[in-house]
Amino acid sequence: MSKVNESSAWRGDFTGRKPNGYSYSSFAHGGGSAAAAGNGGDWKFHAVEFTKGAAEMSVEFGKGVRDVVKQSILREDSVIMRKFKGPCVKILGKLRFLNEYLPEDRDPVHVWTVFACVWVFAFAALIVNITQTTTPLVKKMKVDPTSASLVLLPDGRRLAYQEQGVPANQARYSMIFPHSFLSSRLAGIPGLKGELLQEFGVRLVTYDLPGFGQSDPHPDRNLESSALDMLHLSYALNVSDKFWVVGYSDGSKHAFAALNYIPDRLAGAIMVAPMVNPYEPRLNKEERRRIWGKWTVKKKLMYFLARKFPKLLPYYYRRSFLSGNHGQIEKWLSISVGKRDRAVIEGRVFEEFWQRNVEESVRQANPKPFVEEAVLQVSNWGFAISDLNLQNNKRRSKGILAWLKSLYRPSEKSLSGFLGPIHIWQGAEDNVVPPSMSEFVNRVVPDSMLHKLPYEGHFSYFYLCEECHRQIFTVVYGNPQGPLALKEDYLTAVEGDGEENTAAIFGGIAIDKDNMIDS
Repeated sequence: MSKVNESSAWRGDFTGRKPNGYSYSSFAHGGGSAAAAGNGGDWKFHAVEFTKGAAEMSVEFGKGVRDVVKQSILREDSVIMRKFKGPCVKILGKLRFLNEYLPEDRDPVHVWTVFACVWVFAFAALIVNITQTTTPLVKKMKVDPTSASLVLLPDGRRLAYQEQGVPANQARYSMIFPHSFLSSRLAGIPGLKGELLQEFGVRLVTYDLPGFGQSDPHPDRNLESSALDMLHLSYALNVSDKFWVVGYSDGSKHAFAALNYIPDRLAGAIMVAPMVNPYEPRLNKEERRRIWGKWTVKKKLMYFLARKFPKLLPYYYRRSFLSGNHGQIEKWLSISVGKRDRAVIEGRVFEEFWQRNVEESVRQANPKPFVEEAVLQVSNWGFAISDLNLQNNKRRSKGILAWLKSLYRPSEKSLSGFLGPIHIWQGAEDNVVPPSMSEFVNRVVPDSMLHKLPYEGHFSYFYLCEECHRQIFTVVYGNPQGPLALKEDYLTAVEGDGEENTAAIFGGIAIDKDNMIDS
């Protein structure tokens, strides 16, 4: 009972007392719970108390940090004090005259500390405003009306193409150009003048790869089918003689395929910065190191995904060039360029050309052909570049007698495959297609002619350079001879066809051509 009485007496001592201006009543009775509920419902009271508590904790934390700094850093025997105390005292002594401009009731240490903090924050804000780049306006892609010429292939697919230069019946040389990744038939040789084609008598044919531009997709595309598309296109466009195949960048794999699968239809190959399979097993260790060392981490990742996880590529493509917005070529192709290339791609002419070419390339908005193109680049091509012109040994007979003869007379050698000229132009400052790739091609195909360009990059020699285009044509075709002259029998046939067509159009009305007046 004494314990109960003591507890009651203890509770009575605190009943009615008002510490901090608040009264507390006994919680042993029901009236106490109602009062507590009334105070707990005031959320402003709790917010104020929480803020006060946080402020007090911050002040105490600051005092603790101050004490730690004083005890560890600002001691007389600390390394920082020994090194910086003397210079700081000298500087502060020279700036002591500034205290004369302060009010007499202000502590100079406190004032200048506040001033320094304000200055640091203002300087940081100024740096952020200066370095912050303005977000460029996003330019939407537009789809132009279909205007390409089409040919019908034997399997029923349509192939879109474009012709430049002289007509078929006057072409001294014919060139067929499969485009590279994220490109179309509109690219061709960028900036190539029609006068240069006329001067050399060249007919240039470019076409959209399956699924690109206005060409129908191929259900099972590979490099052999790519070479056959070129073959059927040449026949459909009346390219009766052998033609030159042109390869640029990663579009060169289609040129290599033509050299392997249809060598009898080719007069030669023109390649600028040709890209080979980066996983080519015949690359030696040094070539492989120099190739992969030139590329960005993102480009290496894209090649890895194309080789191991190609199903992930559409996700990236839809967020970049298939998003419906224009972007930067470096970002979309995951490349880094040198100074000369940057001067080219930052020009207005290149930007207009690039945007129009990309718009045509992604016209069908289907990631599948782009995935196929990326996978073809890093997968097994079905042939080796070193097999383009093989050297075979021929022996007229077999047996011991033939072996004895071979000791004194070497066996006859012959080449099989493509035997025509292969010209390669490679810029020494090319970061997109490293020069080691062209050197590899020249090593495994000794008959190829490698033209090294000491100060050129990936775009600077091939894009928008009239002088460079003239150099290529001069090396390949020699002195310009102009287009072929039309034969008399052809002119007669054309004139006869024209008269028949005129009679068919105007029915039985006789027309005197001598008295016709051009409207």
